Amino acid sequence: MRDLDLWQHSHAFGQDQKRPGESRTLLVIVLTAAMMVVEISAGLVFGSMALLADGLHMASHAAALGISVFAYRYTRRHAHSAAYSFGTGKVNTLGGFSSAVLLSVFALLMAAESLDRLLHPVPIVFDQAILVAVFGLVINGASLFILGADHTHAEAPGSVPHVHDHGPESAREPGHNHSHDHSHNHSHDHNLRSAYLHVLADALTSVLAIFALLAAKYFGALWMDPVMGLFGALLVGRWSLGLIRTTSGVLLDRQGPERLRQRIRQALEEEADSRITDLHLWSIGPGIYAAVISLVARDPGTPEHYKARLPAGLGLEHVSIEIHRYPEEWPHSPA
Repeated sequence: MRDLDLWQHSHAFGQDQKRPGESRTLLVIVLTAAMMVVEISAGLVFGSMALLADGLHMASHAAALGISVFAYRYTRRHAHSAAYSFGTGKVNTLGGFSSAVLLSVFALLMAAESLDRLLHPVPIVFDQAILVAVFGLVINGASLFILGADHTHAEAPGSVPHVHDHGPESAREPGHNHSHDHSHNHSHDHNLRSAYLHVLADALTSVLAIFALLAAKYFGALWMDPVMGLFGALLVGRWSLGLIRTTSGVLLDRQGPERLRQRIRQALEEEADSRITDLHLWSIGPGIYAAVISLVARDPGTPEHYKARLPAGLGLEHVSIEIHRYPEEWPHSPA
């Protein structure tokens, strides 16, 4: 059975490698947990429900960040598991989706609490609350710097993709090549994106809280605190819905970007009689894609021929090409 190794390859697609976002997210969890302890302790000592509530809010975000770390580690540890047809790349997206759902729940809770305080104002211990809010903003700023470092950095995407031929005319030869260049585009790390949005939501809450507390203390505008809470909830809700739309599309195998599909078509249909009859392109991990392509030609080439025509740098890591030949009785190839 060792001879079959020539036609087989790993489906890990680089997901067994530790991502930079994992260590950064873990460090942010430590900072968030420390700030959570400070705020809850200050709330109990100073009798401030506002600080206690914000401390519990930080705890919920620490839990959401914990989901992100779990997703990173699960993806890495099960990358070679045969139970996953295309590897564990989508666990990253699932972690981002779960965190985005939690973020939307937090936005609803923020809105509900703000409306309640607007209708039923509570006493605020201004000096302590402002001091802790400023300290929280500093911690959030440091966390954003940690997560945001190279946040949109894109490493060179995968090079020449794997191609599996299912064409009836082309024999599978022992020299069939499988490329295993596993450098990927990390700008699609939904897990890191969700962690970033959670910390950004905390930072926004701190900024709005400071502004509202100062306005309430010096101008007597107690209504500013709940109004700023509603504004913050609206922005956080908008961020979370955007991330939910993006991640759910990946989880449901939505067709890949039109620009990638167009480049594949241009590359394979450049020859006069070659036409793509079916093209499925979907994401199987951060910045990596799988594709199933049906192609018809009068004189079909070998798998290596079509493989060589696919552009490098598209993130294509698992491509299956089904090749058909035009019927001999056809006088010419269809346009």
